[in-house]
Amino acid sequence: MTKIPQMIQTSSATHTQDLREQINVFLEQRNWAEAHRALGDLWRQKNLAAAPYILSCHEKMKAHLALTECRIGFLRSLTLEPLIPALRSAAFIAGIDATVQVGQFNMYAQEILDPKSALYSFEPNIVVLAIQTRDILPELWEGYADLPESQVHAAVQGVHDSFANWVKAFRKNSNASLLIHTLEKPLASAGALDAQSANGQLSAIDRVNEGLRKIAAENRGVYVLDYEALVAKHGRVRWHDEAKWLTMRMPFATDSMLPLVTEWLKFIHPLTGKICKVLAVDLDNTLWSGVLGEDGAEGIRMDAEYPGAFNRNVQRAILDLHQRGILLALCSKNNQDEAMAVLKDHRDMLLRPEHFAAFRINWQDKAQNIREIAAELNLGIDSIAFLDDNPVERQRVRTDLPEVKVIEVPGHAKGFAQALRDFPYFERLVLSEEDRKLTSLYHEQNQRAELAHSAGSLEDFYRSLHQEVVIAPATVETISRVAQLTQKTNQYNVTTRRYTEQQIEEFVSQPGWGV
Repeated sequence: MTKIPQMIQTSSATHTQDLREQINVFLEQRNWAEAHRALGDLWRQKNLAAAPYILSCHEKMKAHLALTECRIGFLRSLTLEPLIPALRSAAFIAGIDATVQVGQFNMYAQEILDPKSALYSFEPNIVVLAIQTRDILPELWEGYADLPESQVHAAVQGVHDSFANWVKAFRKNSNASLLIHTLEKPLASAGALDAQSANGQLSAIDRVNEGLRKIAAENRGVYVLDYEALVAKHGRVRWHDEAKWLTMRMPFATDSMLPLVTEWLKFIHPLTGKICKVLAVDLDNTLWSGVLGEDGAEGIRMDAEYPGAFNRNVQRAILDLHQRGILLALCSKNNQDEAMAVLKDHRDMLLRPEHFAAFRINWQDKAQNIREIAAELNLGIDSIAFLDDNPVERQRVRTDLPEVKVIEVPGHAKGFAQALRDFPYFERLVLSEEDRKLTSLYHEQNQRAELAHSAGSLEDFYRSLHQEVVIAPATVETISRVAQLTQKTNQYNVTTRRYTEQQIEEFVSQPGWGV
């Protein structure tokens, strides 16, 4: 019984050592792209101890890679320094060169309110405001039972007013994006009794967090990171380490560090433009359980029962991505007629042909299929993510097309949907009406291409479209879309300068500017 874990640990350590030796060889050969890819394999082992090594490689490689620079500032009432190497390592793997400044402990209010503070001198692109409930609402955290209802309401309102004033001051002094952690709930409350009251301790903290969401909605470039939900997701008891809190003022356990870094990345990715626009997805044992060519249409499973329920969850997660404006493409080794019949007619399919913008269902190499999908959609290879249950196919695409973001999934379909939901390249912070209609717009583009092919001349084709071009000033309603278009450097932004919504809003407000 004692030998098996030791064998597994030895095997893992050997693999890690092999990876490091491989990376060192690539570095000696100055093969920066392969070294970066191998570092990604190392980081995907989810070992925080690898962060110092990855950062040492980052220093050797950063001048040779096309990295997106990002300056991130932290304002906090807790110790965050041990998480910073992990954050910078994860960002580097994603192609982001993150420079990080951590503000002084418990000095967040002063740094926000002082226009000459180190925060603003740093000129951040992103600022994270991480405050603990026990620090900003100590009366609710520990002394709730002693408070009359009027004082509870006063405390909630006071915190809301403080955050509103801080956001107002921050926006006056900076165009950076601001991420605000919600307040977490205490591990020990009044128990069952608290849940019976709309004025209980937990409800009071919920009201504070709802107020934070309202403040964010009223201020451009301000976003809420649901720290309370993150703690609850991983388990309140497991998340905390009381010894670390008492000795280091770091309230979470070692195992909680990587999930928090991952949550930060879900915001950093869309704010730096490191996103994927397309999900290329396999069929067999991915969208359904079973192999269509062997089991037939009646033998594959994607219903609400085991084992098909796991794959149905994958379809639900992918459908959510579609609603978020992510384009879907099929990339499967299958008979096209049989696969399309399942997509159109199978009673348990959630995804239908109209949800997909491109199809490659054939027996061709999947890396080549992805190249063709990118060409058909007129998008770069680096904007495509790939989901496949087969580790051989994943490794093949990762090796042949290192620009493609290959989604690592566990060995069983029960973890596929969560892997999709955790994939930071699919995160979005705003959603325009054009995003919601993106797939239908591509379908219309295909119809136009067919019309162009049948038209007698290019002029006849243009006339047949009856297009109208409208040029109008940017407004409050269209600023989000304008900012989004500045990110599309290959089509709409020949200067390659990227602008945030808050920057464009500032341009609009200035006399003499036309936007």
